[in-house]
Amino acid sequence: MIRQTISVMRDFGRLREIARILFRYGWGDAINRMGLSGMMGRAGTWLQPKSSLEVMHLEPAVRIRLAIEELGPTFVKLGQVLATRTDLFPPKWVNEFSKLQDKVPPVPFDELLPGLEQALGRSPFEVFNHLQTEPVAAASIAQVHLAELQDGTPVVLKIRRPNIRPRIEADLRLLSHLGRLVEAEMPETRRFQIGKIIGQFAKSLRKELDLSAEGKNTERFRDNFAADSDITFARIYWEHTSEQLLVMERIIGIPGNEMARAASSGLDRSALARLGANAILKMVLIDGFFHADPHPGNVFYLPGNRLAIIDCGMVGRITVQRRNEIADILAALVSRDYETLLGILISWSGDVQVNEAKLEADIDEFLFNYEHAALGQIRFGDMLNDLSSVMRENNLSVPPDLAMLFKALVTLEGLGRELDPDFHIVEHLTPFVKQVIFGRYKPGAMFKRGQRNVLKVLDLLVSVPRDVGNLLKDLRRGRVKIELDLKRLDHFGHQLDHSTNRLTLALVTSALIIGSSIVMTVKGGPTIFGLPAFGFVGFFLASLFGVWLMLSIWDSNRED
Repeated sequence: MIRQTISVMRDFGRLREIARILFRYGWGDAINRMGLSGMMGRAGTWLQPKSSLEVMHLEPAVRIRLAIEELGPTFVKLGQVLATRTDLFPPKWVNEFSKLQDKVPPVPFDELLPGLEQALGRSPFEVFNHLQTEPVAAASIAQVHLAELQDGTPVVLKIRRPNIRPRIEADLRLLSHLGRLVEAEMPETRRFQIGKIIGQFAKSLRKELDLSAEGKNTERFRDNFAADSDITFARIYWEHTSEQLLVMERIIGIPGNEMARAASSGLDRSALARLGANAILKMVLIDGFFHADPHPGNVFYLPGNRLAIIDCGMVGRITVQRRNEIADILAALVSRDYETLLGILISWSGDVQVNEAKLEADIDEFLFNYEHAALGQIRFGDMLNDLSSVMRENNLSVPPDLAMLFKALVTLEGLGRELDPDFHIVEHLTPFVKQVIFGRYKPGAMFKRGQRNVLKVLDLLVSVPRDVGNLLKDLRRGRVKIELDLKRLDHFGHQLDHSTNRLTLALVTSALIIGSSIVMTVKGGPTIFGLPAFGFVGFFLASLFGVWLMLSIWDSNRED
């Protein structure tokens, strides 16, 4: 707790800025419920709790989007993550989050030079030829410049913006603290798993800060698709790459958002759509390592109906267990398997209390809507949105590590339909899902699972006597503890501690008043304004403590 308090005080200026912006856009009630307004008041920093009438006429989803845009790059990226959580937010909110753009004005090249010289060990103009000082793209973490190697090879330089890490680390510390406050003070938000979302977001964002991590991701994709000549990833030049600088091969092709140019170049758009879908589905269901943002801006169309995929900073990883769950749920969606779908959703619910009768009825209605639809008529994005509505209405949520995956699949479907209006991702899902499911029952896979299970059972049998012996020893020594996890007990403890501090201060104030009154009757000694000095000082301190107590009590009542 002390460490958290020190962290908040270190970033107090930024916290004050965040609170002011939220107040300005009409989120003062949330600030008050989290106790931030009281904290600001006690620190002598007063907020402006009023919002303009023009702002308050806007929809809440629009107001939170405008606030996020003003809060800066870290919060914009968090909003983009929240846009993937269709299981938590209704479509109106998801649409607003989807409007958040990670675009900022570029940094002048002169400001980038010190970092480049540090990363390269010398001037970048000595390392690269024809280095363009004007960027071709700029985002919150890095910007992109074009250059050539000494042998004339065209390359792309992705350069991290200066001093970006301290600012993002401060925002991540505050986000973590605010997440804990929201879950503690607003119990209705706990099903959103805000702490897990922020934790996963912070981990992902810190990886993005290290540009060499993007290089490693790109090389891993190159290895995974080494046998597929139709899918290309940029080569990384490691001799020049570091945490601050990523140097990679410049891919010459048609940008993914120039569909008309691709068609006029004689490329088969339907073949490109199939190729992209198969590539992403292989990443997800076979490799367990996928590109999490396959939108048109991250794709190039190459001669011979080939694809190049770039910008591998945002990736997702899927464990074998999760891949099996994904295969099961996708198979259940395609085949309208009610029982499998229900079982998976309940297993994802965790500690949330589920009304199984209502959930069963909602799933039955959901599947009924798709019962007679042909695969070619099903829009995967619409199906996921309908399933997300079922989950929201039953207080369920998708595990945070799968939200990014579902967003990637929906983005992929959008790209496929831009290339080919008759594209249906469900048709491409089916063979991959079958491959995963049938793969579980191959003799080799079954033998490995059986071997692991036998080893686990043997380890358990070997450890039972030791564990029982340790338990009996602890019982004899009185060292067995039973822990009860009572909700909001920590909050109650804080309140009790706060009340005890007030009571102690009230007793000290009373003692000062009584003692000073006695001293006032004693003649002699130093005086202040003709009054005994010690008595005067005592009354002065008692007055200060009394005013502090009254303000504290008034502030507490106002928050309640």
